Amino acid sequence: MSTVPALSVKGLRSGYGRGGDIVCGIDLEQRPETILAVVGPNGSGKSTFVKTLAGLVPVRAGSIEVTGSNVTALSPAQRTAAGIAYVPQEGNVFRSMTVGENLKLATEFVRARAGAGLAQQSLILELFPEIANRRRLLAGNLSGGQRQMLAFACALLSNPEVLLLDEPSAGLSPKFVVEIMQTVLTTRKAGVTIVLVEQNVSAALAIADEVAVLVAGTVARHCPVAALADGELERLFLGRAA
Repeated sequence: MSTVPALSVKGLRSGYGRGGDIVCGIDLEQRPETILAVVGPNGSGKSTFVKTLAGLVPVRAGSIEVTGSNVTALSPAQRTAAGIAYVPQEGNVFRSMTVGENLKLATEFVRARAGAGLAQQSLILELFPEIANRRRLLAGNLSGGQRQMLAFACALLSNPEVLLLDEPSAGLSPKFVVEIMQTVLTTRKAGVTIVLVEQNVSAALAIADEVAVLVAGTVARHCPVAALADGELERLFLGRAA
């Protein structure tokens, strides 16, 4: 495994418009082919952080590197070409289009990246047999879990180094939460580094290698999941000292 971090964030600050910083100086490094669970109380800046990594929220200070390449000044499309893929919580597939049409459209935006697009499609569909068998079905007729699988598949067509997932289990039944988390594991086994933002903390920690706990836009704790002490998350979430 490479010693170069898949993702390196230093002094990252970001926010919206003229408002104050939401991400308030985040530093972290993530090893290749790992799952990092980003958790924290509501309003801690989790979604803003991942949107900043994707290029959807402007960086005010600090830097973002993917496999050693600085992507801080790049547009979202350029970051995709540099190896970042992003799956938002909502609106992540076109429901009025078929599964196959969604996959085809996804390839239109990734031609600048080696190994992306149609060359990647057969490999990706092997990871998602439920999607592969429904290419003529409207995406809007898929179950919530299947739509998330389609969104994953579309993102992976860019052959990313780092996959950003924003609340993939939101609104899903417990059965589909299990399926989605298994899909995340399968994706990691395919060689992709994953940043997993989740409100379902127990589900995220069950599959993650490391956890970053965000509190008020900063990293209050970043460690292997196994290193968390009993009750530590509760204290961090509630702002209590150890």
